[in-house]
Amino acid sequence: MSTTGRDLTRRLRLLLALATATTLALFFAYRGVHDDTVPLSTESAPGIRAVDTAQSALRQAHDVVRDTGAEGDTSGEFLTQISVAQQSLALAASENVTGLAGRHDVQTVTGLIAVYSGWVERGGREPDGSPLRAAFLHYAEKVLGLRAEAGTEGDIMSRLDALRGEQLAEARRQAAFPWQLWLGWCTVAVLYAALCGALLETQWFLRRRFRRPARLRLPAATVLCAFGVPLLAWQTLRTHRAMTDSVAEVRVPPAGPDAIPVVADEVQGALADARFWASLSDWILLGGAVVVALTLWVLWPRIALYRYRGQR
Repeated sequence: MSTTGRDLTRRLRLLLALATATTLALFFAYRGVHDDTVPLSTESAPGIRAVDTAQSALRQAHDVVRDTGAEGDTSGEFLTQISVAQQSLALAASENVTGLAGRHDVQTVTGLIAVYSGWVERGGREPDGSPLRAAFLHYAEKVLGLRAEAGTEGDIMSRLDALRGEQLAEARRQAAFPWQLWLGWCTVAVLYAALCGALLETQWFLRRRFRRPARLRLPAATVLCAFGVPLLAWQTLRTHRAMTDSVAEVRVPPAGPDAIPVVADEVQGALADARFWASLSDWILLGGAVVVALTLWVLWPRIALYRYRGQR
């Protein structure tokens, strides 16, 4: 009595189970990395850069105040740098890296900048050597906090440092590779090896049992699995390295205003294709469906033929 029909059924069930499990495991493992790439490149990194720009602009604005006398024009370069700082903070708020708390911090800092500007303008109206001028500038420096001791809270720079730290922590979380992802990719590797082995064994079985090579549909499914999964794994590794490199670039505050756009360009270049590779997660499901369809297309007609013979 022939067992071919039963053998084909057993192999079909195994292939369908492995293909489905591999597809789902790959889908979730792939998205576990790439779903954080787009927010890192479009929100977290620009948000950190915006805070750096604001701090740099405020330092330059205070340099103008410190270097000019009573007749110095603080309505030109000073107000330009203040405007740059406010625009940068508006950008940081729009990126919404740290949620409601971050937006509240930005609003608070924006209010403190208005207070700082008020003290500076009042000091600018006083003559050189005036005790009031020195007092107003002292109050302005206290609000700005350029010379504040470590751990000081409440001034502009301390609040911006704290906001930057929270943004950087979020960026590090996005670029992390926790144990859940390690487990997911190890599962993908095991299922991938099992699926490729089962596909090859099924082709060998069909060739040996029916004395002719398997149709091209089953080798096509094998090729799709053999090259598709390693390609996605390799790209995921590249993406994760780009994410960690980007976080390393923004981790240290820039040495000067000229360094901010340089770092921004490096991060943007490293994560330029983040959105495209993240969109491929939907194609994983389509690829798995193709493998299942090709497997059914090859094996089900043969199984149906043996069932028909058995009924007769």
